[in-house]
Amino acid sequence: MTLTPERNATEETPVPEGHVRLTIDGQVVDAPKGELLIRTCERLGIVVPRFCDHPLLDPAGACRQCLVEVEMGGRPMPKPQASCTMAVADGMVVKTQHTSERADKAQQGVMELLLINHPLDCPICDKGGECPLQNQAMAHGRSDSRFVETKRTFPKPLPISSQVLLDRERCVLCQRCTRFSEEIAGDPFIDLLERGAKQQIGIAEDQPFQSYFSGNTIQICPVGALTSAAYRFRSRPFDLRSTAGTCEHCSSGCDLRTDSRRDVVLRRLAGNDPEVNEEWLCDKGRFAFRYTGSAGRITRPMVRRADGTLTEASWTEALAVAAEGLLAARAAGGIGVLPGGRLTVEDAYAYAKFARVVAHTNDVDFRARPHSDEELEFLAAHVVGGTPEDSVTFTAIENAPAVLTVGTDPEEESGIVFLRLRKAYRKKGLRHFQVGPFTTYGAEKTGATTLHAVPGAEAAVVADPGGDVVAALEQPGSVILVGDRAAESPGLYSAVSALAARTGAAIGWLPRRAGDRGALEAGALPTLLPGGRPVTDAAARAELEQAWGAPVPATPGRDGDAILAAAANGTLSALVVGGVDPQDMADPTAAITALREVGFLVSLEMHTSAVTELADVVLPVAPDAQRSGTYVNWEGRHRPFGVALDATGVLPDCRVLDTLGVEMDADLFTQTPAAAAGELERLGSRRAGGAAPDHTAGQARRPGYGQAVLATSRQMIDDGSLQIDEPALAGTARRPYVKVNAATAERLALVEGEDATVRTARGAITLPVALTDLPDGVVWLPTCSPGSHVRPTLGVGHGDLVTVGPAGNGSAS
Repeated sequence: MTLTPERNATEETPVPEGHVRLTIDGQVVDAPKGELLIRTCERLGIVVPRFCDHPLLDPAGACRQCLVEVEMGGRPMPKPQASCTMAVADGMVVKTQHTSERADKAQQGVMELLLINHPLDCPICDKGGECPLQNQAMAHGRSDSRFVETKRTFPKPLPISSQVLLDRERCVLCQRCTRFSEEIAGDPFIDLLERGAKQQIGIAEDQPFQSYFSGNTIQICPVGALTSAAYRFRSRPFDLRSTAGTCEHCSSGCDLRTDSRRDVVLRRLAGNDPEVNEEWLCDKGRFAFRYTGSAGRITRPMVRRADGTLTEASWTEALAVAAEGLLAARAAGGIGVLPGGRLTVEDAYAYAKFARVVAHTNDVDFRARPHSDEELEFLAAHVVGGTPEDSVTFTAIENAPAVLTVGTDPEEESGIVFLRLRKAYRKKGLRHFQVGPFTTYGAEKTGATTLHAVPGAEAAVVADPGGDVVAALEQPGSVILVGDRAAESPGLYSAVSALAARTGAAIGWLPRRAGDRGALEAGALPTLLPGGRPVTDAAARAELEQAWGAPVPATPGRDGDAILAAAANGTLSALVVGGVDPQDMADPTAAITALREVGFLVSLEMHTSAVTELADVVLPVAPDAQRSGTYVNWEGRHRPFGVALDATGVLPDCRVLDTLGVEMDADLFTQTPAAAAGELERLGSRRAGGAAPDHTAGQARRPGYGQAVLATSRQMIDDGSLQIDEPALAGTARRPYVKVNAATAERLALVEGEDATVRTARGAITLPVALTDLPDGVVWLPTCSPGSHVRPTLGVGHGDLVTVGPAGNGSAS
């Protein structure tokens, strides 16, 4: 499709192939066949008012505000036509309200009808000041109305979910919300009810608006009928300070806008970025921002005193104590660095450089989650150094004939990837295959074929997915998306590599956290230096030594689990930890033990946590709203953002580490994010080019009497640390269940809807039973949802054996 119509077309010039020639308001233009008339007008700069039309939704013609006068074959149509549903045609002559009194009168009449029942809520309406109805009523409406009857009223607001409120009397029945929910999100909980004059938007009494993308309906509602429970009546648009930003909740790197007032974030809206999130946000990205002002926010450095208490201190004292303790530890057993996966690429680079230049070690690992050596080999071979120009992108997913997803459920872990998969399925017939233990809600909505796999044995399924899957992936443009959960299944990364080599499909790595890809590029790993340079490459080390003016250790470091084990047994004398939640580690109990037993612990954190409770020195760092930086999303695309709130007195990780390094007689030159980014850019990046992993495929555990193999994964809205103080968001979380298939339920005496207990020697989790299409002998639990914190409670993970039985039944013990 062309980007702009041919404005200089004349009757004599030839019509380009695939185009038609028409006249709009006296301008002869060429437009692609099938293009909607309203789009052609838009690209000519001709404004046609509308409410129901949206470029990413299917045409509806519901509001009729976009009426124009149309002539075909020299004969005018008997009445004005909706330009949002009519395609351009050869020889068409169109007159908008700018050149046609008839079209202008029709639009004024429609506006008069739309305002019959609309209340005069403008002084209190959240949409006031940014409302299309206000603007178009002024531009295209009459100054008075012939309708004087009593307006229709409803009780208001109607809570259609815990975070979306509906004022039915404001609604103009444009159907944007219902079309978005059905077409884009695949969640048709909201719909038109009744008929005629009684028609209204609503939900079924027993089905609240449970969608991970419900906030988009608030943003695209053109009249303020849908409002946010968290934002309602809190501000007027013209009182807000808006700042462009990037979402910090997953690796998609969505464009967004942060609206604040008096240095408090009040709301976030989706930005418009066609290459990434188009105009959408998931609800976590839209609503989970109150952690910046939570009660547990750390704003002052803290030092542990001789009596064991942790008290506030000055920056000077805290940095001096931290430097003294780390210097002593470096001279003894050494220092381990655990940055975590929530960092900007600038901060991750500062941690990577701090480990080598200050701590004199390669013991650095951002992977604050279950991980493996196989994963390191996979990342070096297929991911590091990739860019949107030579890697899988959102656009590639949308255009792919087939996509295989492995080790991830996109709807739960990367919502915008899910929306692209659904769009490709609806619009282009994408064939989606998903390797997993059961058919998820997201798989159903993307038409996916589930390749059922017993936890721990996914590699065998990927190695032999069936002739149909292989044939589909052999089509040009096919994609394999692999998530970081693949690290929990031995041999799975190797199987993915082999399948990609066999079929020619491109590989995309889809980590869950926003900072993982940037930390990979920044070298926050024990085997990779910044820019994808292998630690074992002498030339690469020499290159960095010249740039840094300091030696780089030649021996590959320990991974995260080994760092914690060494800290626990005294081999390592100190840890520098940045934003890591021990509950996310493969063994949370072992992680907390390591933090407790290590000789000296420094925590860079913005919120109190299990780490800060044990730390010797706590150095507060700035949240995204109070710092600038760049996330690198899963595509390898850089997603910069600026400061949204007053940043006085708060420091980003890179500045804290630079100052701490100076106290230890080493300058990192990362005083600002811009300085860190500039140095990393000058170093450049390259494909590591390592050999593809070739590890033995894992075998499924065999459950004994009363046992099952555990499958576990996270839900989008759960007990994540960045979702605190968000009761409205938490109200839309999917209910956690113990999921089994019917045969397993019968064998274990479980009854659907009744409670079951999943137990190990360490603890137990009790939840209601839900039946689904899991393999026999497999039970699924959400990893980090209310009442279901799997690793801290049970001490096991994906693929391990657990005991399952009815709640209160001794057989489950």
